[in-house]
Amino acid sequence: MSFYIGLGRLKKEGILGMNRRNIDFISKYNKRSLFPLVDNKLQTKLLAQKHSINTPKLLGLIKYQHQIKDFKKKSLELNSFVIKPARGSGGKGILVISEQRDGKFIKSSKDEISFEEISRHLTNILAGLYSLNGDQDEAIVEELILIDPLFENYSYQGVPDIRIIVFKGYPVMAMLRLSTKDSDGKANLHQGAVGVGIGIRDGVAINAVKDGKRVNFHPDTKASFEDIIIPNWRELLMIASSCYEMTNLGYIGVDLVLDKNRGAMLLELNARPGLAIQIANSKGLLHQLKRVENIELKESSVEKRVDFIINAS
Repeated sequence: MSFYIGLGRLKKEGILGMNRRNIDFISKYNKRSLFPLVDNKLQTKLLAQKHSINTPKLLGLIKYQHQIKDFKKKSLELNSFVIKPARGSGGKGILVISEQRDGKFIKSSKDEISFEEISRHLTNILAGLYSLNGDQDEAIVEELILIDPLFENYSYQGVPDIRIIVFKGYPVMAMLRLSTKDSDGKANLHQGAVGVGIGIRDGVAINAVKDGKRVNFHPDTKASFEDIIIPNWRELLMIASSCYEMTNLGYIGVDLVLDKNRGAMLLELNARPGLAIQIANSKGLLHQLKRVENIELKESSVEKRVDFIINAS
């Protein structure tokens, strides 16, 4: 689907624009006082743990400059780990260490990096280089997610994630984000990753795009996207839907990953999810959002909301 179409066609297709998203959905259904729950990955993780939602294990937290020196000893005991800015966005500032070899740390790109370079990266995080507003930040150290065998042929040096848009507790649209060589191993569409539209009812791939253009095969692995079926799809929808009660935010993007050993995990939440998911699905969000907007929520459980979406005609 191209955005270079007439206004009439946009309306017919139910394309949600940024202004309408901001006014009719984000501002209306997301209290600003609740934004820190999702803007800060540490707060999101702690909140998820409180609600028994699986997340990558927290291995460490660096809040002050002097703690970087203390982390050196701990890092040598970890064969692999991931460093993230607590208030980062768009995948910025994430450093993935996949293994250690001869005193060197090996990134997911297979490039070697010294602890001195890791130290500089941590300093940049603390200084707020990657935070949303440039404010001072904290560095989260997490376990490395092991890619599910299902996705081994669909990702380049990175772990795919599944973005699900949840409105008033109902999952309404989903996509799978696959890293490429162009995206430097990151599952970020703006950096060149592939977005695969996923049927919200069954977890089956329905369309795929890269840089806004439709594609049928992964540019690096040549794997066909039409064969993708996400396993245990209802479980993923249940996790995404439960994030409504967890945060009290009415319009959110829920990012999930499938780990080889630990299964489905919540990666992060976004109170201002982007609109590229519409391109990946080759259809607009607005019709589904309006349909859900009129549903009475009283006594509506996570199970009932998910079943409503799965069984919707």
